[in-house]
Amino acid sequence: MAKTDFKDYYSILGVSKNASVEEIKKSFRKLARKYHPDMNRNDRLAEARFKEVNEAYEVLSDPEKRRKYDQFGQYWKQASNGWSGSSGGRGTNVDFGGFDFSQYGSFDEFINELLGRMGGGGGRQTYSYRKNGGGPTGFGGFEDFAGFCGASGAGSGAGPDAEANLTLSLSEAFAGVQKRLSLGSEVIDVRIPAGAKPGNRIRVKGKGKMNPRNGQRGDLYLKVGIAPHSFFQFEGDNLVCEVPVTPDEAVLGASVEVPTPDGSVSVQIPAGIRPGQSLRLRGKGWPHPQGGRGDQLVKIAIAIPKDLSKTEKEYYEKIRTSRSYNPRQHLSGVRL
Repeated sequence: MAKTDFKDYYSILGVSKNASVEEIKKSFRKLARKYHPDMNRNDRLAEARFKEVNEAYEVLSDPEKRRKYDQFGQYWKQASNGWSGSSGGRGTNVDFGGFDFSQYGSFDEFINELLGRMGGGGGRQTYSYRKNGGGPTGFGGFEDFAGFCGASGAGSGAGPDAEANLTLSLSEAFAGVQKRLSLGSEVIDVRIPAGAKPGNRIRVKGKGKMNPRNGQRGDLYLKVGIAPHSFFQFEGDNLVCEVPVTPDEAVLGASVEVPTPDGSVSVQIPAGIRPGQSLRLRGKGWPHPQGGRGDQLVKIAIAIPKDLSKTEKEYYEKIRTSRSYNPRQHLSGVRL
């Protein structure tokens, strides 16, 4: 290799000479995504940069190659017995000129295989979620790039983790449920514990992608989503609902029936309650993972009747003519 052909692999990857294996891997993933040909159509400069990044990673990710590179600098290849080719080593060739990327289902799939060949970890996959009629829940092909979310599979360890979205009904999430899932040709049963909330991730050990070197599999992470409910919503750790009351109930107070996850309860509405105020039902909310229940908040809305009977209208007229309270009195002094 001529002196002018020497490439500073640390500079190419944007890391220091003391960079750890994880730092090198992280930088490689970022740059490989940035300069990947599928993301830079007909861009010769990006294609050349992509080749450099892969060449740099091939050397710096291999402890023996990196040691020779650090020791001999521009003559590191001559110091490596049995090496051949412009960028390859024993059993590995990363010259991507004319490479057919169409054989891969996604960018992550390509990087997973590349890292596996070079002894690195694979990225996490994202599967699409769908219902298959009355059968098991299915996880189909790739819908988008998952990004590199912390690879978990080293070349000699387990395969990379996989992640999928799983939508539950509010009832299923509250009580817990067993789901039958379809992962390609494999069908598994997964127990979802009571009290799952939106955004929770449930780990299914040994159901991720397989490491082709040793047959070990990573884990599957199910990201929980909850379908909207007509009455209940989440507000932090509390379960929230809105209950309408009539004007007379708000003024005089009343006892009303309020639904909770495990049945209706009688709630006392205090006299003079205002719209938007909340009443707290302790221990009637969402289950805690450690045991026990959170609270249910009952937000009050004033329901104004539209169709009045003759008698009702007469009474409202009497109230209006005899009313002593003026809710707009404080507005008389308002000026610009």
